[in-house]
Amino acid sequence: MTKKLLQQLKIEQPEEEIKRQVKKNWDGIAKPLDSLGKFEELTAQIGAIHGTSQLDIGKKGVIVMCADNGIVAEGVSQSGQEVTAAVAASMGKNQSSVGKMAKCIGAEVFPVDIGINGKEKIPGVFDKKVASGTRNFLKEPAMTEEETLKAVEVGMDMVRFCKEKGYKLLATGEMGIGNTTTSSAVAAALTGCSVEDITGRGAGLSDEGLRRKRQVIREALKKYEFRREETLRILSAVGGLDIAGLAGVFIGGAVYHIPIVLDGVISAVAALAAERLKPGVREYMIPSHRSKEPAANLILQELKLSPVIDASLALGEGTGAVMMFALLDMALKLYGEQTTFSDISIEQYVRFK
Repeated sequence: MTKKLLQQLKIEQPEEEIKRQVKKNWDGIAKPLDSLGKFEELTAQIGAIHGTSQLDIGKKGVIVMCADNGIVAEGVSQSGQEVTAAVAASMGKNQSSVGKMAKCIGAEVFPVDIGINGKEKIPGVFDKKVASGTRNFLKEPAMTEEETLKAVEVGMDMVRFCKEKGYKLLATGEMGIGNTTTSSAVAAALTGCSVEDITGRGAGLSDEGLRRKRQVIREALKKYEFRREETLRILSAVGGLDIAGLAGVFIGGAVYHIPIVLDGVISAVAALAAERLKPGVREYMIPSHRSKEPAANLILQELKLSPVIDASLALGEGTGAVMMFALLDMALKLYGEQTTFSDISIEQYVRFK
């Protein structure tokens, strides 16, 4: 992947006529108009992306980007980098949180080593390593532009792989110690919001730890003097391989016409980066939950996406997106069976606007 190739990618808009047809089909189902709220709009969006009103999300997958971040050297996390590899190994055995939750609804988890700090291959994990973690962005840019673009390409390639295997709906997940620091830094640079407003405690930092985390991000933003439109430079300087890889997943969703479900704050930051890199990608994004990390709400507002689940989730790995899978399954059960008003011998509701 090069900047030129990225710029040349064509993003087509989902089919509006299909969206209208799905909404019309919902109106013919024996229930009050618009009574499934956001799910009627989201399922219509899925139909428009797939290009058919015969909705099918039976085969679902979660792409989990796993990577380490050099910024942990600055004391911004409770845990060390060894945790990233340990959790990735658990994912490879389908024993992590996301694996157990995905199994409940028949979804597949695809953990990806895009940048774990280690040389050993992890059983059950896709080996797509771009580098063994990023550099300490307080000292130097976290990644080169070439590494960042390679990570984006990995994300796109994973979507293509899933498309070829028949997957109809994908979710984004991540694992990487220090990635709430990288995501907060990227979010602050992309939105222009203050570090205080956008940076949370991550995996439970103390007050002192939170102050240190915010100080590190402030110093980095001062060091690099970003402009908001410098998306690729921002990703390279203060981002992570997992964030860049997830940005590639969102771009891949638009290229290969597969809806991509957001998870939490890291996923949301990647989604915003993807939309800034390739405007129009947001039309292929499905929101899931409202993360308790403060950056998440600001980013979702930027993307004009409205989350469905509001439960202060912050587990990561794609778990919130998997919860959304289950809710979409239930909504589409009703859509697929399509009990009509004539089936129950009552008059259909009339839409007046």
